[in-house]
Amino acid sequence: MQTNADSAMAILDHIDPSNLKVDSLRAKYHYLLAFGHMRQNRSMIGDSLVSFAHKYYSGKDVVRDVRSATAYAWYKFWVGDTPGAIAMLDSIVSLSNVPDSLVVPTLRVRVLLGASEYQGETLIPFARRLVAIEKDSLRQTEAKYMLLSAYENAEKLDSALLLSEELIDYARSHRWGEKHFMFELEEAQILGEMGRTDESNKVVEGIFETSSPDNGAADLLHMQLAMNALNSGNLSLAGKELAVADSFAVKLRKEDDTYYYRSYSNLLRAMIDFKQNGKMKVGHVNGFTNRQQERYNRAKASQWESERSALQQQSRALALKAESQHKTVVILVIALFALIIVVSAVWIIRQRRLRERENEERAEALQKMVDELKSAPVTMQPEVHTPEALRRAMLQQLGIIKMVAETPTEQNREMLRKISSIESDTDGELVNWNNVFELINTLYVGFYDKLQASFGELLSPKEKQIIVLMVAGFSTKEISVITGQTTSTIYVRKTSIRKKLGIPEKEDIVTFLREKTSD
Repeated sequence: MQTNADSAMAILDHIDPSNLKVDSLRAKYHYLLAFGHMRQNRSMIGDSLVSFAHKYYSGKDVVRDVRSATAYAWYKFWVGDTPGAIAMLDSIVSLSNVPDSLVVPTLRVRVLLGASEYQGETLIPFARRLVAIEKDSLRQTEAKYMLLSAYENAEKLDSALLLSEELIDYARSHRWGEKHFMFELEEAQILGEMGRTDESNKVVEGIFETSSPDNGAADLLHMQLAMNALNSGNLSLAGKELAVADSFAVKLRKEDDTYYYRSYSNLLRAMIDFKQNGKMKVGHVNGFTNRQQERYNRAKASQWESERSALQQQSRALALKAESQHKTVVILVIALFALIIVVSAVWIIRQRRLRERENEERAEALQKMVDELKSAPVTMQPEVHTPEALRRAMLQQLGIIKMVAETPTEQNREMLRKISSIESDTDGELVNWNNVFELINTLYVGFYDKLQASFGELLSPKEKQIIVLMVAGFSTKEISVITGQTTSTIYVRKTSIRKKLGIPEKEDIVTFLREKTSD
């Protein structure tokens, strides 16, 4: 912003202030935006939030405090509150703890606004201070010119004349042709106001001698001669000089410059006519007031244009925000689809792994049962009623082929090869449950029949199967393999059994049922 304000403002244009939620960032944004507008001499109609930045930096950061306050004062000037702007600038430049290097830009603005308000005595100390602390020679010359205007408005014409001569000498030594001419014209005006009309005329004639008669300020020079003639009482000469000035103004000046010129020439013509005729004409008054009205209308038009520019900037900011939101929505939709795909993939993988783990558990339980069968001594008495005999019978009735068909893994095929000699007659089930129930009755004194008599109506077939296997000492994994259910389903059915039969959580199901069926 200090070295390349245009680039800085281009960066700021791509920032949406509504996205700045932290106060420090909001303050910095509005401070930089207003400061940039001030440096570029652009409209500050839309910079009302610089007041927020000023409040935030007050007492925290002396540099940004002073600069944001200066920008805020300039904003006040833009919205028509020049007295408020000047009062604010006065409070800044009067601070004792601010170094001159920091206060110089603020003091420049203060002196400029004071000169625009034609301040005299009030402006002199500020202008003198600015002259004293300015380091750049060109800036210092501008400050002296502001001081010259303050002397004139305070009617301290001797001081103004001395300062004008100093400025003329400086411009001559540095060969500043345009400024040299401007300072000489200022000297002529001061001499005229002091009543030293001959000297004033001599200065103007000297300017015409060093430049062509139709130089770029011929209208202003002839207007000064007209004013000198008017002050000397030579009304005829005053009218002639004013007519010449008007003709040059038409040739030399553009529309805007002609407007400002006529603001002065109309007033001067009205004064000449009044002295000649002793009457004030309505036309002159109308011309003067119309010029004032034109000036007001131009100022309002400038303000409207500034406000329109501010609205356009806001519209661009809203468009950028809408574009950003659209991109955000697109990104969110893509992210949502990606998330759904990832979650679905994770769920599928998890389910597959659960199934694989359950299959492995079933295979493990089956392998254990096979190992028990292989290690048990061979008996020729199938009617031996022992738990080992029940296990052997269970294993013989397992639907191994069906398991291989359901989960055709290499591990299950190997299992089939190991126990291919075991016969199976299951009637569509993995085991023949009627045989199992008979074995349970034989081994455990009619347990199944007693279970059926006591709780047959409450229990489902699957729950009865689980109970008899639990009584026979099978583990949950083994029950899962034999019944063809998952281990989680077995746990759920056990919970259901407890609820139906009123078995407390801490009490063993098998112990409870043996006690209930012991009679």
